[in-house]
Amino acid sequence: MTPPVFAHGSLRLYLLALLAEQPRHGYELIQALSDRFGGSYIPSAGTIYPRLAKLEEEGLVSKETDGRKTTYSITDAGRAELEARRGELDSIEEAMTDSVRRIADEVRAGVNDAMRSLRADLASAARSAKQAGKTESAKAAASAGANAQAMQESARAMHDAELTLNQFRQEMRTELRTQAARANVPIEAATVLRERLDAVRAEVLGLLRAP
Repeated sequence: MTPPVFAHGSLRLYLLALLAEQPRHGYELIQALSDRFGGSYIPSAGTIYPRLAKLEEEGLVSKETDGRKTTYSITDAGRAELEARRGELDSIEEAMTDSVRRIADEVRAGVNDAMRSLRADLASAARSAKQAGKTESAKAAASAGANAQAMQESARAMHDAELTLNQFRQEMRTELRTQAARANVPIEAATVLRERLDAVRAEVLGLLRAP
């Protein structure tokens, strides 16, 4: 699409000015226009070649084909028209300068918007990562807390079990010694004690070793 700076007939005149500098291929004309606009505008082949064909019909340019390459040159008639419209050409140059500045401002604004968007995306990603970190930390803390609580409960249970065993042992020893001094310990007492303790041991070990 021809940029707004090229009013009707302006691009045609500017092509004559480029060919007045030196003969060029169609691609070279496209490249020269792109360079004039700092790469912000690259005319299509569909924009350039029809105008070259029209200039050739009017006798303002000539072309020479060598294999697949076609070189365009300005004719004397083309130079005469270019000279007659020199003031108009100067206006086109000024308009191009303004157009390049405007396009540069638009590109700069677009880049600034993109950078702001990128910064926002990065900040959002950072917040998400931080939140995820907090979640993982909370899970780890909860897991550590659960483990600590389990350790405390296990230690308490062990303490209670040892206390119970010590109390049982102390009470049985005291009572057995007292009754033995009186010759009052029946044979069945040892049998009952052994059988009951074996049963209790098996049950407690089963609980301790359960998966």
